[in-house]
Amino acid sequence: MSRLARLAWLLTALAAAGPVAAQRQAPVDRIVAIVNKEVITAGELRERVELAERELRRRNTPLPERVLLERQIVERLVLEKVQLQLAGESGIRIDEQQLDRALARVAENNKLTPAEFRQALERDNIPYNAFREDVRQQIALQRLREREVDSKIEVSETEIDLFLEEHQTGGPERVEYNVSHILVRLPDQASPERIEQARARAQKAREELRSGGDFARVAAVYSDAADALQGGQMGWRERSRMPDLFANALQAMKPGEVSEVLRSPAGFHLLKLEDRRGSVAGGPSVMQTHARHILIRTSEIVSEADAERRLRDLRERVVTGGADFAELARLHSGDASASRGGDLGWVFPGDTVPEFERAMDALAPKQVSPPVKSPFGWHLIQVLERRTGALPPERLRLGARQALRERKSEEAYQEWLRQLRDRAYVEIRLEEK
Repeated sequence: MSRLARLAWLLTALAAAGPVAAQRQAPVDRIVAIVNKEVITAGELRERVELAERELRRRNTPLPERVLLERQIVERLVLEKVQLQLAGESGIRIDEQQLDRALARVAENNKLTPAEFRQALERDNIPYNAFREDVRQQIALQRLREREVDSKIEVSETEIDLFLEEHQTGGPERVEYNVSHILVRLPDQASPERIEQARARAQKAREELRSGGDFARVAAVYSDAADALQGGQMGWRERSRMPDLFANALQAMKPGEVSEVLRSPAGFHLLKLEDRRGSVAGGPSVMQTHARHILIRTSEIVSEADAERRLRDLRERVVTGGADFAELARLHSGDASASRGGDLGWVFPGDTVPEFERAMDALAPKQVSPPVKSPFGWHLIQVLERRTGALPPERLRLGARQALRERKSEEAYQEWLRQLRDRAYVEIRLEEK
């Protein structure tokens, strides 16, 4: 993917979660919606629609009629406003240090340094300070979800017992589905007429898909989900971590098929099974890795380049000079494991951050990695040995709890959004010219 393509993808991701920078550049103009005590202007809507069209073109998705896209996007703007208002009222604040770290990760994901990323934004006429505030708002919205939704999800011991019993019978917990999704959201306590309207809308979307319609275009027109402008792509999901409604429908589908219209408390859903992988699991055995590492943390004194260079020097001493890895870890590592020679013990899948785990999994026993970047700093990793064995009971229960929380999370989030939207005062003036 080219640099401009990566930037386009990033900006569209921002559009799905928070207002884009260009909105704040729009002059005061016609009001297209009132959300509690705030307004959405035609300029804001125009900028967001143009951004959406740019992303759809990048994905080679046929553009829907502009009036249809406007209706979808104004509703997304309404939902953003009510969330940001609640975040502000709740006292959620993102300090400068947290924001700087987030921006550094955004730049790294685009394979740019922070300075290069800032220059790239400015070349695209996107003011850096405004972009910075957009990222701040995204983080605030994520914190709001964590506090209002994720922290309130409960998983009982009985649920864990039932989950483990189901998957100990040879169930398909290792099967993964690559899924695209359309959601037609329903308001809380919807009237029978409103329910039928939503059902008819979902059915119309399905008919377009069955007639050969492009899924990404149909999602952009009909879906109320945050990923609608990304083609409704949910990506790869483990069956055990999906809502039962989705998992049961997908189990009977073939790649390329579209589901019947499904009903949940949030509204009506359509699923397209893009692909599947994996097989029925033969048991709860996992690969475990005995590893050690050296961590160099970055700071105002130690730059990214300095940390990487230091670790390259240490690696050279181990690989070609025969230096003892454990001794170097005791002398140089900034991790709590330094006193143990960097020894992390037996590591299970999911114990470490993804960047560390990917690098560790790529190593053969006794091999030393090149410097690896993670949110904690820079690492040098050595794999000592590997083994395959059964997960201990406490690990099994922890994994079951996490799977059940993920299964409940999206449903709970959609229900919370629906209630939040219904409690707000919203007046749409899109038809006024």
